[in-house]
Parts: sequence; C-alpha cells; structure tokens
Amino acid sequence: MISKEAAFNDILKNLREKNLAIFAGAGMSVDCGYVNWADLLRPIAQELELDIDKEHDLVALAQYHYNEYLSRDKINQVLVDEFSRDAVTSENHRILARLPIETYWTTNYDKLIEKSLEEAGKIPDVKYTIEQLAITRPKRDAIVYKMHGDVDHSEKAILTKDDYELYPKTMQPFLTALAGDLISKTFLFIGFSFTDPNLDYILSRVRIAYNNNQRRHYCFIRKVKRNETENSVDFEYRERKQNYFIQDLKRYNILTILIDEYEEITDFLRKLERFYKRDYIFISGAAYEYGKWGKEKSEQFIHKLSKSLIHNGFKIVSGFGLGIGSAVISGALEEIYNDLKTHSKDELILRPFPQKVNGQLNKTKVWHNYRQDMISYAGIAIFVFGNKLVDGKLIESDGMRDEFEIAIEKGLLLLPIGATGYISKKFHEEIMSDFNKFYPNVGKHIKDKFIELNDDNKSPEEIIDTVIDFLKGILV
Repeated sequence: MISKEAAFNDILKNLREKNLAIFAGAGMSVDCGYVNWADLLRPIAQELELDIDKEHDLVALAQYHYNEYLSRDKINQVLVDEFSRDAVTSENHRILARLPIETYWTTNYDKLIEKSLEEAGKIPDVKYTIEQLAITRPKRDAIVYKMHGDVDHSEKAILTKDDYELYPKTMQPFLTALAGDLISKTFLFIGFSFTDPNLDYILSRVRIAYNNNQRRHYCFIRKVKRNETENSVDFEYRERKQNYFIQDLKRYNILTILIDEYEEITDFLRKLERFYKRDYIFISGAAYEYGKWGKEKSEQFIHKLSKSLIHNGFKIVSGFGLGIGSAVISGALEEIYNDLKTHSKDELILRPFPQKVNGQLNKTKVWHNYRQDMISYAGIAIFVFGNKLVDGKLIESDGMRDEFEIAIEKGLLLLPIGATGYISKKFHEEIMSDFNKFYPNVGKHIKDKFIELNDDNKSPEEIIDTVIDFLKGILV
C-alpha cells in the first residue's frame, strides 16, 4: 500500500519523463456501457444450463461451451453483438488520451482506447495480431496493444482455456513486448482485476529475472464494502483476503492505490492532467503601444521573462501575439540553445494564427476555436499588455479577452501582469476583486506576490522575479 500523494508524485514524474504506460482492464469499458466478462458470457452459461452468478472461472466456462458444441461461433457472435455497439468514451479515456502517454496495453476487445486517441487528434498504432507488430503506422502518437484481440476479428479473440494455454506459443511476440515494457516503463493499471493468466505469466517471469530490481508499477483497487445483508464475520473475511491480495502484488512491485469509490480514479486523473499541464505556460499578449516602459524596454522584458521561464523548467505556448511574439520566441530559444542537454523540442510550442480564413466560417469563429486548441496545452496563462490599433484608434485587445475567458473555462492558473497596463491591468483587477475564487486557500505570501504584479513602479527585472517567486510558491 502507498499513500495517494506519494503515488501521484511518482506517476507524475514518470508522465513528465514519458515513461508512463497504461494497462486497461474491463473496468475501463464497463463505465462506457459495455458488459463485464460475467455479463458477456451470461448467454453462454444459459445454454449450458449453468448460473453465471455462481461461476468464478469464466475462462473455463467458455471452454465448456466449446467442448459441448465443438464450435465457438456462438461465443464469437456474443462478442460481436456486445462490443460492436457504438459507445461514448469515458472521461478517464479522454483524459488519458490528452496526456503524453505513448504505450497502452489492454485485454479489452472494444475500440474505446483508439477512439479516444483519435478524438484527441492523435494517431494510434493498434496491434492485435503478430503480423501487426512488425508494421509501424506513420506518424503514430501511441501504440495500443490489444493482447486478447479485437472485436472485428472475434474468431481470433482470446476467450477459451485452449486460447490461454496456447498463448505463450501462438502469441509469444506479444508476451515479449509486454515484458520489455514492464521492465522499461512504469505501468498504471486501471479497471484490471489481475486474474488474467497471461499477465500473471509475464509478471512471474519479470520478477524471477529481475528479483529485487523490478520497476515499480501502480494499480487502483476499491476497498471492500460491507453489504447490507452481510454479517461482520463474512465482511472481515473479505477484507482480510483483500489485504493479503494487495500484499501479494508487492511481489511484482505493483503498489496499490486504495480508493473508496471508482469516481476517485477520475479525480486522480484530472489532477494528473492539471499538474502536468502546469509545466506549460501560455503567454497571451498584444501590443501596438507599450506604455511607460516603451517599446525597447518592453521587448527586453518579454525576452527576459520568456528566457527565465524556460530556465526555471517551464515550457511556453505562444500564438505569436502582435508586438510580443518575436520577443517570446527569442527569449525562449536563447535559453534552450544555451543548455541543449537539459532542454528538448517541447520547450516551445508555437501556434501562429492563420491570417487568411476561407470558407463558410468567419475569422472570429476560426480564431476562437484556434485559441481553444492552443490554450488546451497549458495549465498557466500569463497576460501582458493588451491593445491594438483599429481605424487609427487604440483599443483593448478583444482577442486577449477571449483568451482570458477560455483560460478561466479550462481551469488555468491566471497571471495577468498588471504592471504592463492596458487590458492586462484590467484582468488583474478582476481577479483581485474575487481573489479567493481564483486562488482558494493560498497564503498571504502568494497573494502579496500577485498584488506586486500590478505595481508599475517596479522595474521589469523585479516583475520577472515576482512572477517566478509566485509560480514557485503556488506550485509547491
């Protein structure tokens, strides 16, 4: 057993390093309306005149049916009937698809994982036959290993005892690939019961080969609950058995994250996404006029701010805003090229706005959608300046207002630098008018730093130091 906080921190670390893999079990699909194994085989049990609710070895049950009829057409049809139905991906699927997870393993037959990746704009490379292992889909973003097959090829799905017993021979390359990932990646098991003999086979061999040097993995397990009609003796027995099971998982270095309700998994994943995205800072700004600092001093401020953010481990997302875009890029690139060993190509994400919009959608709608997509990369938004010239008149940047509202909607931490003036100053005042709404439960030190961002008597260098101090304080 491990505390949620300790597990979260280690999983987040592996996510940031792109070493996190997901193993999805039937529980992931049940939330989307698909049946579990028992309900899948219910009609099979009925044909055998057995009670599915009394059966625990469901693989054996499938084998009994094959033995009786010497054909698996009924089993194949049941699988197709249940998993060919269109289903909406769960929030858990959608969160995972948005994260930089490149490896998925599943024993499920449905297409929810690959569907969620496609909905997130990613290209999944799906593997459920040995032949597919040797082929790489161009520009793939993630590999999805469906080790028990796919609904579209139900005749080859792993269902019966024969299938499981022959698996080490007929599907050995999958076992080899899984063993490699278990050694090199940290797995998070979701909706998995650990009763699958193939996984048990692999875990055992990895444990024997690496003994005390196995990589750490995590799983969610819901605490047993006492039923209304259950006596205390039976409940304590189930509770004791679960504790022994959790202890046994440690042999494979799989640590358990105990939860009271399955909804806690979604809360955990939401928090994981939120904290991961806080590495990415969206810089929103537009400037035709630069106020008391003037153009040269303001551009130096943006350059140094961008450079300092990269130096302190943050990544920058920018839409190449009017009057500030070049300074953002030059500052980030200067720091990236100063220390190539500690930085990567992900440090700077640029999304220049399309200037010419053709077709039926108007420019305002296209740019709003574009901002939605761009801001979705980040967990923090910094706002600077905020004006533009229209028909010879200086006005507030309506584009920055749109970005501010989108950032609120997406739950980003908002950091308007009021000292730069214009609409950024207005954003700062709006947040200060209801500070506890935007920053609940923060200490006085954090609030004081936020207030300092509105002090236009401070030098640009002092403002940058305040930004870094605020970010370090709020992200502890």
